[in-house]
Amino acid sequence: MIKISVLIAGRHATSISLEEDFYQELVDIAKEKKLSRNELVTIIDRERTVDNLSSAIRSYILQYYKDKIGNN
Repeated sequence: MIKISVLIAGRHATSISLEEDFYQELVDIAKEKKLSRNELVTIIDRERTVDNLSSAIRSYILQYYKDKIGNN
């Protein structure tokens, strides 16, 4: 588990804890979407339906890959 500092919406600093594999996937998805890590986390934060941001990021990553393979 690693702790990462992020800036949400360019103004709200917070930290999240993710397993290294999830963190790497977050970075890879951001690159694929041509976004910074903070921009992607801002989008996830804005659209999340759970209280915990780290959980929302994990769910986003899972759904992202499920959508890619057409397995909603």
